[in-house]
Amino acid sequence: MLSHIKKLGPGLLFAGAAIGVSHLVQSTRAGADFGLGLLWALLLVHLFKYPFFQFGPRYAAATGESLLEGYHKLGKSILITYFILSLATMFTIQAAVTIVTAGLANSLFGDISFLNFGIESISSVEIWTIILLFICLFILLIGKYNTLDKLIKVIIITLTISTLVAVYFAFTELDRSIDFNQVLPNNKIEIAFLIAFMGWMPAPLDISVWHSIWALEKKKNEGSFSPKNALLDFNVGFFGAILLGIAFVSLGYFVMHDSGNNFSNKAGIFSNQLIELYTKSLGDWAKILIGIAAFTTMFSTTITTLDASPRAMNKSLEILNNKTYKKGYLNWILILTFGTIIIFLFLASEMGLLIKVATILSFVTAPFYAIINYKLLCSKHTPKAWRPSLGLHILSWLGIAFLIGFSIWYLSML
Repeated sequence: MLSHIKKLGPGLLFAGAAIGVSHLVQSTRAGADFGLGLLWALLLVHLFKYPFFQFGPRYAAATGESLLEGYHKLGKSILITYFILSLATMFTIQAAVTIVTAGLANSLFGDISFLNFGIESISSVEIWTIILLFICLFILLIGKYNTLDKLIKVIIITLTISTLVAVYFAFTELDRSIDFNQVLPNNKIEIAFLIAFMGWMPAPLDISVWHSIWALEKKKNEGSFSPKNALLDFNVGFFGAILLGIAFVSLGYFVMHDSGNNFSNKAGIFSNQLIELYTKSLGDWAKILIGIAAFTTMFSTTITTLDASPRAMNKSLEILNNKTYKKGYLNWILILTFGTIIIFLFLASEMGLLIKVATILSFVTAPFYAIINYKLLCSKHTPKAWRPSLGLHILSWLGIAFLIGFSIWYLSML
């Protein structure tokens, strides 16, 4: 058993990056507002995104290259496009996930004040944000990939156990029969929520690039990471994300549905409301349990995004300039850390607009990543044995059509 767990790594990092706001906030809200009625949407979007996420580790393990090298082989302009899109969204995405984590830390561990130092304008959540960023930075710079690989296993196991235990206890407290009727939203507000729910579930498609880079790091550290192991590792992480998505929908349904509570649209406030509601419904003991589940959910996303974006940005520049930057990862992770802090301290009032821009870019670029990932895996740059099967071809065509239609629908709702 331990030997099998040891072989896992990039797939769990994928799960750690994916299981964040989409699960804790969006899935729980789906359960609160629609019961189990949107399970069809959760399963459908995972099905149609599956091949494009899978192509990342498949290509990396089969070729010894990340998707970024593959993009460059398809055309320099494709890699430049990726670099620009990533640069446009990396700070906002990091800020969004970190502030939710900070809100949970503030709720669980208490307020922190800089009053003793004469700094009164910085809130406790902002202080927690800075602390968490530096904790993650310290872990990544000191321990590097090896520590992240080991840490994420502990985090994901803790997250899974605490979430499933919370689901069990919430189910035992349920005083009504479970309704599995599926629903199709029929007004503008509900449709807008459905689009957001599906669009960020389980994650934006550019995470496939991160996954391919993590797969190469795993191979570098272990000396061997075959395509077969890479696909098994990916499937564990991907289907684990589905399981936890269903779990958070169920939690929202069991505890929040028809509760009469109005929930904030702000992720950090919503997360705190979530903990308070569990405590009220299940007892004080639930605060620790759901608090651990919620905090580990968001901490895993915070640390994996802080690691992945700098790796991808540095690798992109190395490929484009045909040059190795020894301190490239260090420079980019410092840029991302301090850039995120600047956003918090000076652009907090514009956070809503920044997140909206990042969200729109994630939606409308999904077909771009789907098409280039599919094109790369079908090209001469991928060994014939590891090109998509007929089933994956068909699923990819359907997925591309779905994502294009989905993006057009989303833009029409803005």
